[in-house]
Amino acid sequence: MFKVKVEPEVVSDIQEGVEWYNEKQPGLGKSFYFEVRAAFTTLKKMPYFQIRYDAIRCLPLKKFPYMVHYTIDEGEKLVIIRAVFNTSQDPTLWSKRNIS
Repeated sequence: MFKVKVEPEVVSDIQEGVEWYNEKQPGLGKSFYFEVRAAFTTLKKMPYFQIRYDAIRCLPLKKFPYMVHYTIDEGEKLVIIRAVFNTSQDPTLWSKRNIS
């Protein structure tokens, strides 16, 4: 079993998604939040999803057009969540993230 560490920027990613979905339909943001949490739980058990670029792996959400971007520290048994991005967002936003 892996531990999950969430980078500070990810909290903003999730909050923005919750707010956006709640504006579209009250309560939908809560569904989005719970799906993100379910993805984090999946990564604790099975973190070896597709590598999209460099060492960044992605897990798409099932019901929302978002991907969880993360890296794995195998020595520490740690999944580090780097971003939760809408799949239609500008990919240059990713390059501005510090993933050191």
